[in-house]
Amino acid sequence: MRLKLIACEILYREICAVVARSTNQVDVEFLPKGLHDQGQIAMHARLAEALSAVDETAYDAIALGYGLCSNGMVGLQARTIRLVLPRAHDCITLFLGSKEKYHEYFFEHPGVFFKTTGWLERGGELSQYMPGSIQTKSGMIQSYEEMVARYGEDNAKFLQKQLGDLARNYGQITFIETGVEPDDRFEQQSRDEAAARGWRFERLRGDLCLFQKLVNGQWDEEDFLVVPPGKRIAASYDEWIVKAE
Repeated sequence: MRLKLIACEILYREICAVVARSTNQVDVEFLPKGLHDQGQIAMHARLAEALSAVDETAYDAIALGYGLCSNGMVGLQARTIRLVLPRAHDCITLFLGSKEKYHEYFFEHPGVFFKTTGWLERGGELSQYMPGSIQTKSGMIQSYEEMVARYGEDNAKFLQKQLGDLARNYGQITFIETGVEPDDRFEQQSRDEAAARGWRFERLRGDLCLFQKLVNGQWDEEDFLVVPPGKRIAASYDEWIVKAE
């Protein structure tokens, strides 16, 4: 089988690792990390553009290396071949290997900020926010001086209190180790950040099984949505996360 895979660049190392082990021929296209920060409409438009550029006569299916990602996938249509995507709210499900494991960990560890190799080496902090991102447009990442110049001192103080600390609801950093790390530099970077913030730190072993199934064509209904030609991706608002309509 020949697949076209369109994925977020934070999955770069993991995707490359599983593609190398797949018996399928997989052509991979990575899109910028910060798309989800631009909001549903902009993210959808960029993904639709990438899909429209695919020569579908050359492939058996198009796989998407994304979760639902704040509904950025909603409305994407399968044209002449199938679209396939994981049943996941976001990429953390992919890194952990199942939506059930993510759900369990999330509710046992409230206030966790997840880190992976891809998140760190491809813009771990505010560098991910593009000029068109929601955070930039709303002023969430402006300096205090920029806020004063734009809104006045009193308003700037209020905005800094409300928006200045993007991580004020967090208390732990969890580094997901997927086995593709070249060394311990990314884990150590996460440990150092947690220590600097006075947060807890945990290293959590990830699982590449969903990545491998995606590129191998092992699309069981429990973990993947297969969208037939003529149908669109929709949010299901239940345990299945996504559906075709």
